[in-house]
Amino acid sequence: MKKMLALLLVSILLPVLAYADTLTVTTNKTTYAKGEVMAITAVYKNSSGTPITNPNTREVRIKNPSGTELVQTSMTNAGNGVYTYNYKLSTSAPTGTWEVRGKFAYNGTETKTYTYPKVATSTTDTTAPVTTASPAAGTYTAAQSVTLTRNEAGTTYYTTNGTTPTTSSTVYSTPIAITATTTLKYFSRDTAGNSEAVKTGLYTINIVTGKTHDAANTSLTWTGYGTCLTCHRTSAADMYQGVHYQWMASGAKMTTGPAAKQGKMDSLDGSSALNAYCINIMDGWKACGACHAGTGNKPVATTTPSDAQLAEIDCLMCHKNGTIATPYARTRNATTGLFEPNVGVDMNNVVRTVIKPVRNTCLGCHAKAGGGDAVKRGDIALASGTTADSLYDVHMATSRGNMTCQNCHKFTNHKVAGRGSDLRPQDSTVAVTCATTTCHPTKTGVSTGHATSGIQKHTARVACQTCHLPIYAKDANDTTATEATETNRTWEHNEWNATLLRYEPLPTKGSNLVPKYAFWNGTSWGNNLNDAAVIDPTTGFYKISRPNGAITDPAGTKLYPFKYKTAQQPLDTTTGKLIGLSTRSFFADGNYVTAVNTGLANMGRTGDAWQTVTTDEYQVLNHQIPPASGNALSCSACHPNTTATKMKLITNFGYGLKKPTSDLCNDCHGIETMPSYTSFHSRHVDNEGYDCSLCHNFSRPERGLKMTK
Repeated sequence: MKKMLALLLVSILLPVLAYADTLTVTTNKTTYAKGEVMAITAVYKNSSGTPITNPNTREVRIKNPSGTELVQTSMTNAGNGVYTYNYKLSTSAPTGTWEVRGKFAYNGTETKTYTYPKVATSTTDTTAPVTTASPAAGTYTAAQSVTLTRNEAGTTYYTTNGTTPTTSSTVYSTPIAITATTTLKYFSRDTAGNSEAVKTGLYTINIVTGKTHDAANTSLTWTGYGTCLTCHRTSAADMYQGVHYQWMASGAKMTTGPAAKQGKMDSLDGSSALNAYCINIMDGWKACGACHAGTGNKPVATTTPSDAQLAEIDCLMCHKNGTIATPYARTRNATTGLFEPNVGVDMNNVVRTVIKPVRNTCLGCHAKAGGGDAVKRGDIALASGTTADSLYDVHMATSRGNMTCQNCHKFTNHKVAGRGSDLRPQDSTVAVTCATTTCHPTKTGVSTGHATSGIQKHTARVACQTCHLPIYAKDANDTTATEATETNRTWEHNEWNATLLRYEPLPTKGSNLVPKYAFWNGTSWGNNLNDAAVIDPTTGFYKISRPNGAITDPAGTKLYPFKYKTAQQPLDTTTGKLIGLSTRSFFADGNYVTAVNTGLANMGRTGDAWQTVTTDEYQVLNHQIPPASGNALSCSACHPNTTATKMKLITNFGYGLKKPTSDLCNDCHGIETMPSYTSFHSRHVDNEGYDCSLCHNFSRPERGLKMTK
């Protein structure tokens, strides 16, 4: 009987044990000094060793030696079953053994594990000082006197010319007078030699003398949308030709479609872009035009706009001041179809207090593109305007870079620098780059700037964000909203949007996503309205946009991270072209068939047969960069190919040998055994100075290596 009972227990327990998940929790050190950061890492896998990437629970709890629980929160999903959390020990943290507990759950199974780091008695000061600027960076209508305050004894250094301060820079002693728009950069070093990270604040001083934008000047009055033309006709003429107004510009960066102009404005001449979101704005101008910097009419393409046409620019879309008592807001008149200021807005005060665009101004449209917050870009959300979470975005976080959009996207005559890989128009030829005298001046070459020469050599062929953006669509830790981005939408099904009061296609969203990677030379392939649809043999889907580039391209082509997006949308099987369905019709009643047939009619193809297909597109990622320390990709993310966690360079990116080693090595010497990839590469490239082409099907002539043996 005992033997039968034992067998019965084994038969009951075995299935449970076979499916046990594993969880390990570790800290980066076993013993800490007071004031240090405790970096916690959890690895969560199923019984077969496969990473669990979307647990229902990913909790960490931290208790001090007295048993007081100090932290109970969710860990950050770093991808591939790895989760992280950083805890800053206070300078008065109690000594002794601490408890760190991880609790994860997936599919109804909960797993817990513990680790016990120690805090030792230490009088060594390892904590950097904290410097506060008062008043804080922002937009002001008068000169400012800025005071820098440290939280401990030390020295504060600063610059006002945009350069990064060092210990050779000006020492702060008295308040800094800022009389014009200035970028203030500063940091402090305490008496123990600890330095804080450089902080940046943009002080925008909007003082306009004479007849204009001082709120105390009562002579300027609102006379309609042509008010600005009195003083700014040249600026209006520049704006009229820009992408923000025309939604069209040069197609010079596209290898498909007309070179003269392309963009999202609806047209049947082959210049009108398609995407995997609202497809095309044909028949949807009323909804899409809410973010247009105009007063409601579609812009007319002309090189000599009249004053009446210039007056159709809504300058306040970008230059409104959101901090005044009644900020500018507008509503489309149901009868005229044109926008008008909302009732109750003091328009005289609005035009007297205009400012240069701030982050929230740009994000009001760009963060909500595609139908809602964070939906389209994947690396831009409304949180980018206000968050202090540097892990979310070290450049825009108010606690770190506090950068404006214009710090990178420079405007020249109202033409903006920068363009996404999926965007057709090029507004400005000015390049956006990380390596500037203001931002990262040491990282402009291939021999300096990074901690090791091995990392530095990557910069010629690997974009900064490839290593520095391990995941995207992150949630900011100080916002209640989710910053999840759309990864798929299907127009075959609808859902009601109670905020916008309309039907919308059914989306699928995701957070903490790992990018796709591809080479990009700065030009793009795109499918425009009335182009023949093309299937990508790699994905099996109809491609909407692709970055152009290959491993064999000349210098300038780099490996970039991308958001990958799919959609189910209609294809005209008679012509083999994708259909710009009627968003106006779909938003009204959610009827997919009616919207498709209306779209066909708009394109002059009434009665054509059609079917639903899957489309996809790649969108370059540039934002949401976290601090480099502890977040940038490690070598193991890409090397070696057999165990790489992020991308397998040999399998998927063309870095394989041009022939088997049994034949390749004989070109130079006999077969030799090399202990590792790094030693193999170091010997042939670093020591012998041979170019990649001796072993691979590509070359790197910019390295100045030997092309022959």
